[in-house]
Amino acid sequence: MAKIITTSDAPEAIGTYSQAVDAGGTVYLSGQIPLDPKTLKLVGGSFEDQLSRVFENLKGVAEAAGGSLADMVKLTIYIVDLDNYSKVNEVMGKFFEAPYPARAAVGVAALPLNVPVEVDGIMVLGSSSDYSY
Repeated sequence: MAKIITTSDAPEAIGTYSQAVDAGGTVYLSGQIPLDPKTLKLVGGSFEDQLSRVFENLKGVAEAAGGSLADMVKLTIYIVDLDNYSKVNEVMGKFFEAPYPARAAVGVAALPLNVPVEVDGIMVLGSSSDYSY
């Protein structure tokens, strides 16, 4: 049975979706954009600042589901300007440690609210301790 995950540590859903859904320990996290969860306003600053807010939002949802970013097994990063690709690696390095999740980076023409980046993910609860080296 699926369990809906909600938290005030990430922006509330602004459409017909849930922040995340736990399906038997596999958690599907909806895309996050650089919205401040307290004000629901876009954060300003650099691309790196905005992507950091996105990962903070994902972290909040992951923790509400009973996990952490270390339990992420797959990320999809949607980027309006692929020239920011190297910055994605920089910012991810502040939020993730090896072994890293699988990842796809997709160049898109536009994103909701004209933001430069959106990230969604799949998390398996308890997976961070199950990696083999």
